[in-house]
Amino acid sequence: MEKRESWGSRFGFIMTAAGFSIGLGNIWRFPYLAGSNGGGAFVFVYLIIILLIGIPLFTMEMGLGRKTQMNPVEGMRSLTKKGSIWVAFGWLGVLSAFVILTYYIQIMGWILTYLIKMISGSLSGLTAEGYTLAFEEFTANTGLVAAATLLCVIIIGFISSKGLENGIEKACKVMMPTLFTMLIILAIRSLTLPGSMEGLKWYLSIDFSKINGEVVLAALGQSFFSIGIASGGAFIYGSYLQKDSNIPADGLMIIGFDTLAALISGLVMFPAIFALGLSPESGPNLLFVTMSNLFNQMPAGALFGGMFFLLVFFAALSSALGYLEPIVMTCTELFKIDRKKSVWLSLIIIFIVGFPTILAHGPWSDILVGGRNLFDFADYLSGNIMMPLGALVLAFYTVLVWKFDKFQEEANVGTNRIKIFNWWAPLVKFLIPAALVIIFVTGIF
Repeated sequence: MEKRESWGSRFGFIMTAAGFSIGLGNIWRFPYLAGSNGGGAFVFVYLIIILLIGIPLFTMEMGLGRKTQMNPVEGMRSLTKKGSIWVAFGWLGVLSAFVILTYYIQIMGWILTYLIKMISGSLSGLTAEGYTLAFEEFTANTGLVAAATLLCVIIIGFISSKGLENGIEKACKVMMPTLFTMLIILAIRSLTLPGSMEGLKWYLSIDFSKINGEVVLAALGQSFFSIGIASGGAFIYGSYLQKDSNIPADGLMIIGFDTLAALISGLVMFPAIFALGLSPESGPNLLFVTMSNLFNQMPAGALFGGMFFLLVFFAALSSALGYLEPIVMTCTELFKIDRKKSVWLSLIIIFIVGFPTILAHGPWSDILVGGRNLFDFADYLSGNIMMPLGALVLAFYTVLVWKFDKFQEEANVGTNRIKIFNWWAPLVKFLIPAALVIIFVTGIF
């Protein structure tokens, strides 16, 4: 067996873990949910949930990874025993990551194609309806989408097969600073458009009358999707940490970068959307339909549109590497095979299993599971059932087996001013389990 890797630097770890969290959840899902749920009201609720629920859960998962120094499945076995109910947390994380990647790599293929379309100018001159039609025709073209998806698989495989420090960490140390630089440039461009202040006001003004159960549930679900809790990434990245690393401070920085990326994405989109008279409530089509339309109406739109889709691709790629890592290391350590074989074998299986989600927008669009096409069902299964269930197991394990005092003691190893304080106790013991039960139940029904 090859020696288990560890992080090359603290900066590399923070950039890579932030890269795992910063993905389509921030740049695609956060803006469209904010747009559909009252703008500033949604942002306000989301920030409270990140503080009270997101940070503690991420800290728990990363703490378990550091404690075991193993993949999620063997790590949970080492804390309990093989066959224990708590090992379900490890399996759920790995399986969630697998299911997410079956359709996530396809969305990466869409982004890569739109990056090329934007730079080449092939989307210019369309009507508002034309952008919707262009997107529907593209996603229904199985051969083109499959080829773009396969190219993304090769890019992910090339980086991941080079290992933790020389592949994933090195790539994220370049991609994350570049991503934030591009986000800031695009936000400045958006805010300098005539009429953009109306969008800024709508985005940042809090209308408390718009805060209802639906907004709170949307913010709860988004915090989960964005941070990537219970999908194995935080566990496996935590397992590469030294025993004296500062988990509370690092976790705060990682979630801070994740939240900042989401907030700046809103600054990129909403001022420009209002300036050009488009609707902020266009839902999931916001990324491919509304933003393509927006950039083609904007001066130097091809340049800024190309930059936008490149940063979205970087965000998706860094997250895909994070989702793949628990799968790869579980295969490597459980079945005693080398990393390169594990990477390519995992990606081939993910591509084959995920192929029906590509067909779901074309010849298999009539095949429905519970009223959803195969693409939407994979998204529903991972986001509404597997991840919330995994997080529930994590929360109850921390309360019933690990115990708050022990969790606090072990997570605070290596800390200074930022640590797990006693006031976390009611959050960990009561608020988080209750919130997770609500997410899980509403997610199913």
